[in-house]
Amino acid sequence: MGSSNGKKAVMAVTGAVMVLFLVLHMLGNLKIFFGRDSFNDYAHALRTLLEPLAPYRTVLTIVEIVLVASVVLHMWAAISLARRAGKARPVKYVAKKSQASGYTTHIMRFGGLTIALFVVWHLLDLTFGVVNPKGFDAAPADRMVAGFDPSRWWVTLIYVVAVVMVGLHLRHGVWSAFQTLGWAGRTRTRTLRLGAGLLSAVLVVGFLAPPLAITFGVVQ
Repeated sequence: MGSSNGKKAVMAVTGAVMVLFLVLHMLGNLKIFFGRDSFNDYAHALRTLLEPLAPYRTVLTIVEIVLVASVVLHMWAAISLARRAGKARPVKYVAKKSQASGYTTHIMRFGGLTIALFVVWHLLDLTFGVVNPKGFDAAPADRMVAGFDPSRWWVTLIYVVAVVMVGLHLRHGVWSAFQTLGWAGRTRTRTLRLGAGLLSAVLVVGFLAPPLAITFGVVQ
């Protein structure tokens, strides 16, 4: 795992874990369109999964541990690869990088940091209720609606920017994972690029739909 290929594989696998989580999380968030009770039932089901075989919140806790481990390993591998690349090029290239290449590099580096900071805010707001108007004791649906209330339009704006960054990061990351895992052959390159872009677009739209619907009064 100390080699560049090993670290790239770590990024690909942990990235896949996070993508799977994002898909399931998005589908869960969309339940708010079916009413607060539907969303609260979903949140309750996550905490009581496999009861009474497993204690309350056991499965959710395991998922959270795996997710945190994936995020930490993903960031470690990304930072390690960036440092190794920097050491391999002690003298800057005379030729300028292409605009597309420089754009992608900035999105992946600074986008990752932006996303990490947003996740912290997101947890404090909707998971722990620390910065949420309703607090921790409120029902999950109440926290979500209060969190994106029209009076907190700036929170929705932050959410929109962060989710778009996630989409851009994901589009490049999924494609890179295909390459790392050896799936991006010549005949499949166009299809896989299209698939990465489509997955990113679906996730961005799916995650933005609930907060925008709440802020504009569609969901109350």
